[in-house]
Amino acid sequence: MKKPSLLCIGHRGAMGYAPENTLLSVQKALSLGVLCVEVDVYYVDKHLVIFHDDRLERTTDGEGDLTAYSFEYLRTLDAGEGQKIPTLDEICALIKSKACLNIELKGDKTAEPVAEYILERLDEGWDIESFLISSFHKDKLITIKRLIPNIKIGVLINGKPRGDSKFAEDLGAFSVHPSSGFVTKAFIDDAHNRCMRVFVYGVDDAAAVTKMYRLGADGVFTGFPKIVLAHYAQGEVNTRWCDR
Repeated sequence: MKKPSLLCIGHRGAMGYAPENTLLSVQKALSLGVLCVEVDVYYVDKHLVIFHDDRLERTTDGEGDLTAYSFEYLRTLDAGEGQKIPTLDEICALIKSKACLNIELKGDKTAEPVAEYILERLDEGWDIESFLISSFHKDKLITIKRLIPNIKIGVLINGKPRGDSKFAEDLGAFSVHPSSGFVTKAFIDDAHNRCMRVFVYGVDDAAAVTKMYRLGADGVFTGFPKIVLAHYAQGEVNTRWCDR
């Protein structure tokens, strides 16, 4: 029997199996067959680093604000299992053409250097469809779209969506990313009617995966890719679903 389709997006790599946002975590996701990987990017000391929190304590042996330190110091920290805090360049070198990369913009003044970095990769021959840029912050997405008009952007939604998805459509979004705790079939249907895809975050058990599929989601962010890959087909990642 043919498996139904549901895109598995490795959340911070495969954070359920390896330290989040590390090369080890991303490599684990790729080895499992994940075709889209999400990581978080900060701009710190003129470097694009892969990190989720604004403080160091939860995921490293350091303390204090991430942006208060030099890049050299951050690289001395243990991000789990002996892993270093990686750079965006290291993540891209690992992924290459194996998967698409969803970059979530974190912190201040991140959009411009990320756009510059992506433009450099495009000049080297990378396919623009290899990138999806997301954020909870409208201003960051507007900046990215201004600098790279044909880049795909995804709008992250914190908490319960306020009404329909027109706000994301107005930004020229390719996708909307609601939380599994608040997304509804009506919201998903509305996004689809506006030619946007719906990728749901916070989907880390089999029951939640099944629920999101039944609601009509196009994909899920999960730290445990095995629970998606075991039951849902991936095929070739195609981000050209809509003509925008």
